[in-house]
Amino acid sequence: MQPLIAGVDEAGRGPLAGPVFAAAVILDPHRPIIGLADSKKLSARIRARLSLEIREKARAWAIASSSVDEIDALNILQASLLAMRRAVEALNPIPEQILVDGLHCPTVTMPARAIVKGDASEACIAAASILAKTARDAEMLYLHSAYPEYGLDRHKGYPTAAHLAALRAHGPAVIHRRSFAPVTRLLKGVIT
Repeated sequence: MQPLIAGVDEAGRGPLAGPVFAAAVILDPHRPIIGLADSKKLSARIRARLSLEIREKARAWAIASSSVDEIDALNILQASLLAMRRAVEALNPIPEQILVDGLHCPTVTMPARAIVKGDASEACIAAASILAKTARDAEMLYLHSAYPEYGLDRHKGYPTAAHLAALRAHGPAVIHRRSFAPVTRLLKGVIT
């Protein structure tokens, strides 16, 4: 019998606003999902379709996040690892091993291996990247309804020219990561 391996990935390390999300997925070899790939290489429409299929066909899946306050208190890497650990711990059944996209593994009880560009080489990591990205995008659309002046529906919190202009015009909101340089500079009155 094949060991239970979970793929783990995060979404939202680079934005200036909103939580960072992570997902963990144990695929079912008897229910293949065609088209899994790095979420950044897929259109929003295809990601949405695959997200539903992953939720339906995977042996197990979980999504977790770390808040803006946790990002500012811990730093973005540690907050990402915390979100990953939360996602892994929410899986049922518990995986025997995890494969993580990137250079770092969260602290978990089972063996873990980091794989650079793992979302392009491991289907379970690709599935996790899709769930994390679609969950974070949905959260940013929700935050846009509360903070429409920042245009989160368009840039999802990333430091685009439009987002930086909105930050200069309106100042940071509670959804902004105060530990990120562009937000820190605005809070200190250094206009860039």
